[in-house]
Amino acid sequence: MSKISGRTWKTGSGDGRPAARGQLLDLFHAALAAVHGGVQVGNFLRQHPLSGTVYLIAVGKAACPMARAAGEMLGAQVRDAWVVTKAGYGEDLPWKVRETGHPLPDARSIEAGAGLLDFIRRLPGDATVVVLLSGGASALVECPVSGIGLAELQAVNEWLLGSGIGIAGVNAVRRRLSRIKGGGLAALLAPRRVLCLAISDVPGNDRLTIASGMLVHAPHPLRALPADIPPALRTMIGKAAPAAEVEMSAFRNVRYHIIASPEDAVRAAAGAARDLGYRVYAGDQIFEGDAVHNGQRFARELLDGPEMAVHVWGGESSVRLPPCPGRGGRNQSLALAAATLLAGHDDVFLLAAGTDGSDGPGDDAGALVDSGTIERGYSAGFDAQAAITGADAGSFLEASTDLLYTGPTGTNVADIVIGLRTDPHYRN
Repeated sequence: MSKISGRTWKTGSGDGRPAARGQLLDLFHAALAAVHGGVQVGNFLRQHPLSGTVYLIAVGKAACPMARAAGEMLGAQVRDAWVVTKAGYGEDLPWKVRETGHPLPDARSIEAGAGLLDFIRRLPGDATVVVLLSGGASALVECPVSGIGLAELQAVNEWLLGSGIGIAGVNAVRRRLSRIKGGGLAALLAPRRVLCLAISDVPGNDRLTIASGMLVHAPHPLRALPADIPPALRTMIGKAAPAAEVEMSAFRNVRYHIIASPEDAVRAAAGAARDLGYRVYAGDQIFEGDAVHNGQRFARELLDGPEMAVHVWGGESSVRLPPCPGRGGRNQSLALAAATLLAGHDDVFLLAAGTDGSDGPGDDAGALVDSGTIERGYSAGFDAQAAITGADAGSFLEASTDLLYTGPTGTNVADIVIGLRTDPHYRN
């Protein structure tokens, strides 16, 4: 267990080298601190003060800290707020907080969507609305089009999340089935003045992909579904009534600002590593694609690189799930794949974690692996390749004492991977 800046994070003892592992945790913490939702909302509103009465809508894993910061900055200006976040991520706020399902939408997501529509109907026509968006919003609030119910939404989302398709493709399908995505929320709020402050968790900070583009014009509907989507799902989606096209006039009064991004987290971790005296190699492109492939690629870059160096990558991998997946998410798969190449290299360590504090359906954020990870797991009766193939990296990493738990972090800028290569004669 490691405690950093007042937060207790659980992680295993690894190979017994606490200094190197502690430094990786410090770098991870520096990345999170730079993109904290509450801090960034406060900074923006301090620099761009609002006048008059304000209404808040906050959706996402960082909804509570973002809404809290807005309330503290705006004070009595806030007339009312509507807040929804992931189950377990709620906080005590002056307004009701709704906790709903993620990564799969649930009945609470549908109820939250209906509540959002009611909230908007009650807003004065000349209101100023501050919309705070963060990762997870696409699943947490659902207003499906006619012909799509909860069972259909869950079936489509379950297939999408296990298909290996990137988040842009996933959210493109979600937009097709929603009344509030793809600019639908902007249409409902028009002609009110809207300020959107968003935390990006997607490659390229594509506003149409962040929260499935609730306040962004979709230039054209999705014309082609993923090629390998099951026929039953294809038929079901085809029967759904298409969402109404949103006219450009709906966006006339919308101001949209991205206040934190994966690139910001990478820069912060890289800066903290330089302060520790390391050479730093920060990826200039946000990574995507298969988690196992990425883990092996990152491990090779570490092993082929110089000593006393830190590598930082930001992005989001994907995992194609088998019929009966085991425990763990994409970061755990990435970390375990990297660990298979790091075995025997005592000077190399790698951390892979979700910046929101979650990785897949479990409670772990990711993992911190080293040269002894594979041996420790093997000694506990686990096989690394079988765990990778069966999407069961979490079980292996629990046995090797390499899982990382943070709890809610107050942000979500996708995933971050930090690799550290020390001196080969490293000693604590």
